[in-house]
Amino acid sequence: MKFSMKYFFVFLLAIPFLFIETGATFVEKPTAFRVLVFSKTAGFRHESIPNGLKAIKQLGDANGFAVDATEDAGFFTDEMLAKYQTVIFLSTTGDILDDKQQAAFEKYIKGGGGFVGIHAASDTEYDWPWYGKLVGGYFNGHPGNPNVRNANMIIVDTKNAATSFLPNPWNRNDEFYNFKDLNPSLKPLVTIDEKSYEGGTNGDFHPMSWYIEFDGGRSWYTNFGHTSETFDEPLFRKHLLAGIQWAANVKP
Repeated sequence: MKFSMKYFFVFLLAIPFLFIETGATFVEKPTAFRVLVFSKTAGFRHESIPNGLKAIKQLGDANGFAVDATEDAGFFTDEMLAKYQTVIFLSTTGDILDDKQQAAFEKYIKGGGGFVGIHAASDTEYDWPWYGKLVGGYFNGHPGNPNVRNANMIIVDTKNAATSFLPNPWNRNDEFYNFKDLNPSLKPLVTIDEKSYEGGTNGDFHPMSWYIEFDGGRSWYTNFGHTSETFDEPLFRKHLLAGIQWAANVKP
């Protein structure tokens, strides 16, 4: 029996439709990298955490990276952390990792891992000096009555991917932290003009967003994110996206 090349090509053309008809998944959508969002709290818990997680997942969907989320410190093992290019501390507070988990995270950073801290990530692990240097500084209070204020941000690095598109000054509403024990190696992206609001205590150098190449890894931090509305702001989302990509070492 002769085999007709005409029927062979007809069969090849029909293969994609066979998969569509049967609902089979042929190829998984590729992702550029994977991040872990960690939002465990042992102190104050921010109401903005759910909206922050939602925003990060939407950024991942739109920009080709995968997002896992947990409040289980048990994820902090060598094996689990190896799956991620960046770990995001989303308004964590207090003492959230034990000694073994801390050691695994230090090893992860020293191996070239990335870290992104959002808002209360600086209100975390005060008895772990290495973490304080990684995040870049510790929370040292904020204005009260009201705690959310309006102020002008000054764009210090106008060429960075996380800031080049921002207005200068950048006026916004949020809860603005004061900081202590700032890492002298941090590179500021955005500072706050203390003359534009009441309650600042850092003086002329009061960074709000910064990055650090630290102990073999990459750290990017932003003070913004107290309010749920912050995560709906297009400019902030773009700012955060660039920070995540830099920490994951996929963008300059």
